[in-house]
Amino acid sequence: MKTITVEDVQKKLNELVNTELYLHLETTNGAYAAHNDATKMNVGAYIRNALISFSLGKITGAGPYRVGLKTSLGWIYAEGLTDYHIDEHDRLLLAGHDTEGRLAVAFQLSKNPF
Repeated sequence: MKTITVEDVQKKLNELVNTELYLHLETTNGAYAAHNDATKMNVGAYIRNALISFSLGKITGAGPYRVGLKTSLGWIYAEGLTDYHIDEHDRLLLAGHDTEGRLAVAFQLSKNPF
C-alpha cells in the first residue's frame, strides 16, 4: 500500500460508478485499545461482500481522508483513510493506519466477492 493520492483514488472511484461491486468495510480500534487502557471501549464494525452500486463516489479531506459512496438508498462512507492499493485483480483497497501502523479501517471495492 502507498499513501493516498487523491487524484488516483478519485479516478478509480469514477471508473466504478454504476457498477455492481462487492464491498468490504471494517473498522476497529482493535484489542490494543482495551489492552493498553482498560477504560477504553473496544469498538468495530464489519461487513463483507455486500453487493452495492453507487452513482457518486468521492474522496475528501486533507489526510486522513474520507470516501463516500452515494447509493440508491443512502450513503456509505469511511473516514480515517491513509493508504491505498489497486491490486492485480483491479480491486480498490483503502486502509487507515494509526501512527503506529495498526489498521483502524479497511474499505475495499471489487467486481468479484472477496
